[in-house]
Amino acid sequence: MKENHEIDANMTRRHLLHATAAKARIPALSHAVIAAAVLLGCVNTASAAPAVIKAIGVENEYADVISQIGGQYVQVTAIETDPNTDPHTFEVNPKVAGEIASADLVVKNGVGYDAWADKIIAAAPNARRKVIDVQHLLGLSDSTPNPHLWYDPKTMPAVAKEIAADLAALDPAQAGYFQANAKKFDASLKPWLAAIAAFKAHHAGTPVAVTEPVADYMLEAAGIDIQTPYSMQAAIMNGTDPSPQDVTKQNALFTDHKVKVFVYNQQVTDALTQSFLALAKKNGIPVVGVYETMPTPGFTYQSWMVAEVNALDRAVTGKGSTEVLHAGK
Repeated sequence: MKENHEIDANMTRRHLLHATAAKARIPALSHAVIAAAVLLGCVNTASAAPAVIKAIGVENEYADVISQIGGQYVQVTAIETDPNTDPHTFEVNPKVAGEIASADLVVKNGVGYDAWADKIIAAAPNARRKVIDVQHLLGLSDSTPNPHLWYDPKTMPAVAKEIAADLAALDPAQAGYFQANAKKFDASLKPWLAAIAAFKAHHAGTPVAVTEPVADYMLEAAGIDIQTPYSMQAAIMNGTDPSPQDVTKQNALFTDHKVKVFVYNQQVTDALTQSFLALAKKNGIPVVGVYETMPTPGFTYQSWMVAEVNALDRAVTGKGSTEVLHAGK
């Protein structure tokens, strides 16, 4: 994406930007929220093991995978579900705190994306509860610049395997069921991986512009050349002002037709990103919308990821825009 010297010079600034913004995104937990967490955590700890495992996917894409692995033996709740809101600005309330505190299994993203959940989990300790922090599961550092881990093809197989293991620990009698579902899940990812490989085989090096690094892991896996400076992506992601130089370079990507697709984050928009969207449309650059939480209804994690690659393929081969994803397309 950048020359090596640019990466070395900017990485520290990038990490500082992300770390600072991540801390700023953690909402202050009110006494009512903490109290709810502590109370329900104590109730859960004192009660007998539930017949159905209660699980939380902080982001709905993780909740969907839990459901696929746990099936009838797991009751799953997703916390962040609205594709029309910015997950970075999520606000905690007592109901959410109670749901997390009373859960037997919690899957969260990490990398500062949902750090508010850590405070709730710490406020209501429970020896039975299993917590999967995807960042730590993947061995990633706190300074990982891009927190949108679910777009990386390597992420969900590891998450599914860990979910199956934790569910088996919570309900050993159904261990074989959970392991079998994990294998089915891995097999179900093959169409997405095949679509990525096919795109790379036919369109490697395709230049695109983006607003944020939301889908960057998938774009890179598909061999796409992301032309937008990462410093601009990080600024928009972290809610800071990008430099005038970066804005000028981004605008030129559209006016000079240097990119074939504009990958646009549907969930985080402002005057600047909307100006990029208008400029892309004015210059005939097809737009592909991406999301930070799984679009609903009608999608599974797998079908969502396949739909994103199909939208990219339509944009490159037919110059068609897909600003909003619809199930089955």
